[in-house]
Amino acid sequence: MKQVLSQKEIDSLLEALNSGELDSDIILEEKEKNKVRSYDFRRPIKLSKEYINTLYMIFENFSKIAGNLLSTQIRSNTKVNLNEVEQISYDEFIKSIPKNALLAIFHSKPLTGIQILEVNPQFCIQAIDLMCGGLDKNSLKLPDYKERFTDIELGILEEIVLSILRAFEAAWVEVIDIETDLDSLEANPQLIQNMSPNEPVVLISFVVDVLDTRSFMKICIPYVSFENVIDKLSMKNWFDFDKEVNGDSKDIIKDRLMFSVANLEVVLGKSTITVEDFLKLEVGDILQLDLKTKDPLKMYVEGKLHYLVRPGQLNSRLAVQVLQYVEEDVEL
Repeated sequence: MKQVLSQKEIDSLLEALNSGELDSDIILEEKEKNKVRSYDFRRPIKLSKEYINTLYMIFENFSKIAGNLLSTQIRSNTKVNLNEVEQISYDEFIKSIPKNALLAIFHSKPLTGIQILEVNPQFCIQAIDLMCGGLDKNSLKLPDYKERFTDIELGILEEIVLSILRAFEAAWVEVIDIETDLDSLEANPQLIQNMSPNEPVVLISFVVDVLDTRSFMKICIPYVSFENVIDKLSMKNWFDFDKEVNGDSKDIIKDRLMFSVANLEVVLGKSTITVEDFLKLEVGDILQLDLKTKDPLKMYVEGKLHYLVRPGQLNSRLAVQVLQYVEEDVEL
């Protein structure tokens, strides 16, 4: 809502100027201040807010896909959450890298130049331990730092990096088709001389949670990488409701669904008790459920009954075996 001064307020301002209560020079000075904005040439802003918002959407998607792939690969629940998308210089990125972090140099067609994936050394150590048969409970005893990785460990880490690059490809599928290639794995950032220190880059940072351990991961993309696809980052390309859905679009949607997370829930049984009995419950009390020991259990997918299963054990973990698919209209 626009603020309109009344005639009385205008008269008061003119009177204040004439009497010297308001200094016209100060008003002009304040006006000039508002015209001038500080600009840090060490942190050049190349991408507009609209493009940055698009990158947020892309890498929110990446974090979900990467979390699913890593959970399967290291056989432990892994959550990847987008932390920040910022524009900085390449020199700032290099100086922020912790000692002995794993650096994966890769390129992604049709993006130009190279991109860099930084994986925190703490996550590397934990992932190697879990993939080599380490137990979840031992993860808290692992060191946060390692002087260097062996060739065997680098081979394991390369497989993890390739999974992350697969997630990178899948995250871009709604914008452009990307094909990534891993060039090399490095541990010393000073050996990477592909960019000048003042090169503007987009740095995307993620928080990685594995069990009770939190670490970080970053992706550094030079601004020049976006030059060939900058028009694809416009929101107009994302929300064109008049555009018909063709076969390629259906395939893209299908591929995206393959990486979607579905919550599974197995119900052991139910029991009804009074509030009085509930308040008297103690450790060691036994509740009788409505199912017999030989009855199959019900498994729900996103809150809907889909399968009958049998409980059991696999690799020292609780597991279920699928016995029967339940049709949607069938009542059990």
